[in-house]
Amino acid sequence: MTNKLRVIITGGTGMIGEGVLYECLHDESVESVLAVNRRPTGYSHPKLKEIMLDDFFNLAPIEQQLKGYNACFFCLGVTSLGKKVEEYTRLTYSLTMSFAETLAKLNPGMTFCFISGAGTDSTAQGKSMWARVKGRTENDLQKIPALKVFSFRPVAILPTLSLKPGQTYYYTYRYAGWRMPILKFFFPNAVIRLPDLGKAMIVVAREGFPSSILEARDINALGK
Repeated sequence: MTNKLRVIITGGTGMIGEGVLYECLHDESVESVLAVNRRPTGYSHPKLKEIMLDDFFNLAPIEQQLKGYNACFFCLGVTSLGKKVEEYTRLTYSLTMSFAETLAKLNPGMTFCFISGAGTDSTAQGKSMWARVKGRTENDLQKIPALKVFSFRPVAILPTLSLKPGQTYYYTYRYAGWRMPILKFFFPNAVIRLPDLGKAMIVVAREGFPSSILEARDINALGK
């Protein structure tokens, strides 16, 4: 068990990443947060330090600043819509593996929490392109011996912070988000409240979890 968390967060300007960041800043078990983003998060907090990085495939300029952390909440991600397999693989599999391998070298023993998705194909052989790529990513992250890797597979997420243009799924939630509370009522284990996702990641980083893959029901249980 880790008493105090020193967390690196990626994707802190997206819907999921911002929600996780918010929970980390307000959780007493989190000592410090380093947000690595392409643009500022807009938050100011004594715990928070930010690094602006244009090229996530080249971490050499910031490697020294990534040392001394014991958890990473990797919330950076892209939609597969409109992307060919090569592009989606590069932005999902290759980018995640590059970041994780660098952190493993700098912070052996770190907990790495990866935002995956419900329906991810663990065989990496199915018909769905995004599910294959996510499955391959999950599988190969587990092969990094210096990291304790946990993959989170949410189905649908109920945002609780204000959505901003440019955030992941902004337009989806702007025009269809009213359905989420209804779905949460009828399918409580499928829909995850954003704070519960953040809290679940903190719990897993602090205490671990019996399985390396957390489905929606696991996330909801830990987040309560």
